[in-house]
Amino acid sequence: MNNLITTFQDRFSDWTVALGQHLQLSLLALLISILIAVPLAVLLSSRKRAAGFVLQVAGIFQTIPSLALLGLFIPFMGIGTVPALTTLVIYALFPILQNTITGLQGIDPSLEEAAVAFGMTKWERLKKFEIPIAMPVIMSGIRTSAVFIIGTATLAALIGAGGLGSFILLGIDRNNASLIIIGAVSSAVLAIAFSTLLKWMEHAKLKTIFATFVLLFAGLGASFVSGMMPSMGQQTLIIAGKLGPEPEILANMYKLLIEENTKLKVEVKPNFGKTTFLYEALKSGDIDIYPEFTGTVTESLLKPAPSISHDPQEVFEAARDGILKQDGLAFLKPMAYQNTYAVAVTRAVAEKYGLKTISDLKKVEGQLKAGFTLEFNDREDGNRGLQSKYGLNLNVATMEPSLRYQAIQSGDIQITDAYSTDAEITRYDLVVLEDDKQLFPPYQGAPLMKEALLKQHPELESVLNVLAGKITESQMSQMNYEVGVEGKSAETVAREFLQSQGYIK
Repeated sequence: MNNLITTFQDRFSDWTVALGQHLQLSLLALLISILIAVPLAVLLSSRKRAAGFVLQVAGIFQTIPSLALLGLFIPFMGIGTVPALTTLVIYALFPILQNTITGLQGIDPSLEEAAVAFGMTKWERLKKFEIPIAMPVIMSGIRTSAVFIIGTATLAALIGAGGLGSFILLGIDRNNASLIIIGAVSSAVLAIAFSTLLKWMEHAKLKTIFATFVLLFAGLGASFVSGMMPSMGQQTLIIAGKLGPEPEILANMYKLLIEENTKLKVEVKPNFGKTTFLYEALKSGDIDIYPEFTGTVTESLLKPAPSISHDPQEVFEAARDGILKQDGLAFLKPMAYQNTYAVAVTRAVAEKYGLKTISDLKKVEGQLKAGFTLEFNDREDGNRGLQSKYGLNLNVATMEPSLRYQAIQSGDIQITDAYSTDAEITRYDLVVLEDDKQLFPPYQGAPLMKEALLKQHPELESVLNVLAGKITESQMSQMNYEVGVEGKSAETVAREFLQSQGYIK
């Protein structure tokens, strides 16, 4: 409990930002859903066959997993708020649509006949008695949609839209239960609060309901305006990072260097997702810079992958020239350390089976279980390469990066992929097996950005190249340990390192 309270106090400013993002996204999705579903339901309420068809279609969309919808929208909408908002609206339409149609169709036909006899128009009937009578049922649908939206909005963090889900994702990545609890409980309390408010509104007067919604959405509009005010007239660069402590540390280093040496402002979006998310986000302009690795560019981003040696300089030049020609992206000079992929086992397993190289796994592949990340499992310089180059056919379970270390510690798996600078290698006393057939290419980190951005701000090259050829593996491993194990903030660790090296004041 003390750890939970301490974590909340340390992360309070981050929590308020995440809560604001969650509220903005949820309220906007709810508003759009109401504006679409209620008028559509009014049109369909007197057309039963058409209403049945539309409800079936809306119901089908609700059966599609939200994560799948997010993935489907990314190629067309990019990442961030737009695909998240679209997904939430689709999920929210059905309850509002269904309840509004049900409420309007449930009105006593004799009332309708009397109103028509008195010469009332459709609009007059809606205003005088149809909407007021159906309002409790309509509000019940809106309440259901609001709870759906707030719960599902936690997934928005997966595609860079922020919100309380960022605490949950970070907690999973750092194996920090306090962060997970903060994100989950905050989302649950928010959903309960909205449900309670909307439950009360079911039996409120029509004017009270409209006034409440006007106040809510006026506050929503004000929050968007106030959020845009600080950045008006000043360009803000968005630097993102993949999941894990290391990309977040590097992104904060870039931020600190840029803000100290230029007039540009920088926003860091850590734990943004996997390689493909950031790569597509960079090309579409949703982000401006992210740290990438030379081997990842040559093996995963360039199509087709170039046939080159494992010489670090040759790999860097192939990555730099290839990504510029293929996508118009500028890849700056890399840092010194290698953060290569690795295959690791526990020390007990290594000693029991005499495992020293990856080739040694062949003799025990039927006895041991591997836990790989989804990305490693699908890469040519990952499990596919283990199959083709080493002839290994391992029993593999795929999982999120941080979970594989928990799994190997608990004994659920005995083999895992790793990065050579991961703090968990030391923390869990893992043995990295020698890549005796040289499957893994060199992986040196460097900033990746659009060439157009570099032409617009040429000073970025000299500012960020301060790190070129710097940072050793031991230094990076230590920083990862401080963030991933000791719980220090990535910005603090990045600042302390840059100050210790004299790169910033």
